[in-house]
Amino acid sequence: MARPLSLVVLGLSLSSSWGNGHATTYRALLKAFAGRGHHVTFLERDVPWYAGNRDLAAPDYCALHLYGDLGELERWRRTIAEADSVIVGSFVPDGVAVGRWVQATARGVTAFYDIDTPVTLAKLAAGDYEYLSPDLIPGYGLYLSFTGGPTLDHLMDRYGAPVARPLYCSVDAAVYRPIEAPIRWDLSYLGTYSDDRQPTLDRLLLEVARRAPDLRFAVGGPQYPSTIDWPANVERLQHVPPADHPAFYGASRFTLNVTRHQMILAGHSPSVRLFEAAACGVPIVSDIWDGIETIFRPGAEIMLASEPSDVLDLLRRPDLAARIGAAGRRRVLQVHTAAHRAVELEDHIRALMPALAPPS
Repeated sequence: MARPLSLVVLGLSLSSSWGNGHATTYRALLKAFAGRGHHVTFLERDVPWYAGNRDLAAPDYCALHLYGDLGELERWRRTIAEADSVIVGSFVPDGVAVGRWVQATARGVTAFYDIDTPVTLAKLAAGDYEYLSPDLIPGYGLYLSFTGGPTLDHLMDRYGAPVARPLYCSVDAAVYRPIEAPIRWDLSYLGTYSDDRQPTLDRLLLEVARRAPDLRFAVGGPQYPSTIDWPANVERLQHVPPADHPAFYGASRFTLNVTRHQMILAGHSPSVRLFEAAACGVPIVSDIWDGIETIFRPGAEIMLASEPSDVLDLLRRPDLAARIGAAGRRRVLQVHTAAHRAVELEDHIRALMPALAPPS
């Protein structure tokens, strides 16, 4: 049996899911990774906007430490130097400096985990090196990407990533599962406000609500501007903590998936909400992008829509809900759980470890 691995992750946040999708991704993945017998340390920059909204202060599957600035990372120099693998995540504050320090310090497999790959590539093309610079990419032994497909070749051919592999988001199937609850909404949406998602949300939910005043809708998530004109039959919920996600989905007859513009352009970029909702057995109505058919089968495990009339037609088909919801859940349990991703991560790390071993 292969020996357990030691993993250090420097990520945006594990302690707070407020206003970001990183925390739930890390929680599911690292819990499953630790469940395979590995040791995990997570280092998180202590920032005020998360300090006041922490919903996981002490995880039982990894050691979580907060640091105030780059200088404080020196406290974990030995841990990072001796780890089998060290991962730096996207949108880590001072991520370029953190990455340089990790690459100079770590002796194990170094990796960049890009939970925002299309956004990252757009930033690089514009000369915006907020958390990653082109010169850093070849120095990471492994580039783990939320986006698959042709983007992986682009990372290797254009930016010199030695190895680029998909590591999609996933779901903790023990937490996200069907819940017997009264249906409150015919269609719901869960997500933080985003300028580039809002036009699709307007089209596929708010306009549908205006056309169907007899139906009920909900939008959950923070940072929506006060200028939005919410129809009377749309219920607004501020931040919905992860612990309440299954209940939110369980109260929905259908739920909507809306993808950021850059991720639509890149394709092959499934969001964590897709897997969470499907694991809860809730049928998903999604916008359309290349590669979605590799994640769920359209018409069988997920429903696609581009216009308000498409959504209205689906909402008027009560026979679809149970069938699509059950099929989507089966697909998640087959290939999209955190346990599956933990195996993938372990395989990626172990594949590179022999290259770091000194000659015998």
